[in-house]
Amino acid sequence: MKTTLPFLIFLLFCFSACTKHPSEETYDSKISSVRLPASDLKKDKVASDSDKKIIRNANLKFQSENPEETYLQIGKTAKKCNAIIENDNQEKSDSEISRTLIIRVPSQNFEPFLSEIGKGVAYFDTREITSSDVTEQYIDSETRLKNKRVLETRYLELLKKAGKVSEILEIEKELSDVREEIESKEAQLKYLQSQVSMSAITISFYKPVAHGNGVTISYGSKMWNAVAEGFYGFSGFLLGLLYIWPFITILVVLFFVFRKKLRRRKTL
Repeated sequence: MKTTLPFLIFLLFCFSACTKHPSEETYDSKISSVRLPASDLKKDKVASDSDKKIIRNANLKFQSENPEETYLQIGKTAKKCNAIIENDNQEKSDSEISRTLIIRVPSQNFEPFLSEIGKGVAYFDTREITSSDVTEQYIDSETRLKNKRVLETRYLELLKKAGKVSEILEIEKELSDVREEIESKEAQLKYLQSQVSMSAITISFYKPVAHGNGVTISYGSKMWNAVAEGFYGFSGFLLGLLYIWPFITILVVLFFVFRKKLRRRKTL
């Protein structure tokens, strides 16, 4: 009997330790428990040659005997290659007439477009072509975006199970930060994709202007311009006098005082 009683007490203790009442269950809503698996942080793939993200740009400058005809030809080529004239700037100086176009062309039509433009050009003052491989940057941003979206989903699941107000507020704060990072990564990926899919080509062409071919101004026009400039000069002189009238008044008063003193001395 003495040995049986301790054995029964031991069994009862083990049974109570293994049994847990549902009301005693606690929900761990600590934000620190939300982590991505290490495997999720690794890049899913290595880009093949066909998947590489290359940003290609070009800068061209050449002389044109007929700028207007050159512009029309570039416009036809742009339409043929599904390109867009993004910016059009014209300038005129004493030495030349110039025009600069910034054109966005689909990357697959980059080489055909340059080939068409170069057909009517004797030589290029500038012909610069650049390529930038952003594949690693693109994959990194894409992977981070994927991980942030997984993290967002887990926070949403955690938010549904949270019971305390403090837990809800803490989770919502973390969720807001994650969504801001998602928006940032989405914008970055969108920008990279646009730069990869549409290459930028800057084309500058000009025509030298011979000296002495300017517009001749008639003698009558020169006389009228001289009269007008003289009038404006005289008006400026009067305005200047108005600005310094106090000093002129003081000088006049001093002049008369000094003159009066001189006359008194002479009479003595």
